[in-house]
This record gives sequence, C-alpha cells and structure tokens, in this order.
Amino acid sequence: MGRWMRPEVYPLVAAMTCVASMCVFQLTRSVFMNPDVRINKANRRMGVLENKEEGEKYAEHGLRRFLRTRPPEIMPAINHFFSEDNKSA
Repeated sequence: MGRWMRPEVYPLVAAMTCVASMCVFQLTRSVFMNPDVRINKANRRMGVLENKEEGEKYAEHGLRRFLRTRPPEIMPAINHFFSEDNKSA
C-alpha cells in the first residue's frame, strides 16, 4: 500500500469515501423506504398504489420537519453582522 497511498492522497481518499457513503445512504434509503419502489409482486402488479400516507411519511422526514422551524440562513451570525448598519465608522 505504501506505493499507492501517499500522504498527499489522504484528503482525496477521505472526500471520496464521504461522497461514496452519502451515495450508498441515499440509494439504500430510496430502495427500502420510497413508496414508488415496489419490491414484492403484489405491489408491482398494481399500476397505481393508493398510499398517500406512506408517501407523506417519506417526504416529510425528521430533518425536513426540523429545518422547517429554522430560519433559512446558513450562517446567521455572519449574516446579521454584515446586514447591520454599522455607525461606529
């Protein structure tokens, strides 16, 4: 491994590992929790599934409910600092 893994490559490996794990998480979530994905034969035979509650549960997950109560700012302290009218200068 010494020939292939040099210290300069560690940040790239870390970033690629993070991105790959996010992709695996999203794909796994979609396959097992998305109401549009039909794994068993009974659901695949139906053209349109009547599962509005399941779809809302999938779309309104915990992170979305949490973020809905928060202000839409990335860095509120910096936004507040630069949006204030500084009269001290």
